[in-house]
Amino acid sequence: MTPFSLDSSMTSMGGVFYPTGHVFAMVPSDDVAHAAADALHALGYDGAVRHATPEAILADIVPTLGVEENELQSVGLEGEIVQRIGELAQQGQHGLLVALGRDDAHEVADVLNAYGATAAFHYRELVIEELVPDQDDDWDEDQDDDED
Repeated sequence: MTPFSLDSSMTSMGGVFYPTGHVFAMVPSDDVAHAAADALHALGYDGAVRHATPEAILADIVPTLGVEENELQSVGLEGEIVQRIGELAQQGQHGLLVALGRDDAHEVADVLNAYGATAAFHYRELVIEELVPDQDDDWDEDQDDDED
């Protein structure tokens, strides 16, 4: 596992974090990040996993939004995801950036889910696929729908 370092290939034309061809996941701690990376390496992702500390996320990824930290602005899906990643980093969570050499995002997601990933996103050319259900979804609304 190598340290995360943001470069221009990881941003959209507008400059927002959008690492096409990668999965970016958030995990609860440094130990979990290392354990998940080891599991991914065991599957053959040697050298393709980068570790983003909460500090790196807040210093490098969140500023790609181009807004002040406390300023809320209407942004697209990629911006909403960056905001969510930033909120998780503020809680001390760590990120993993996994380069996909083939179409195996769900295999990666299975490993990340087994290690308690709180969020994971597959950045494809024009689509961001959420690989871990949002823990903040309003479960009560779903329950109300079932009663109708």
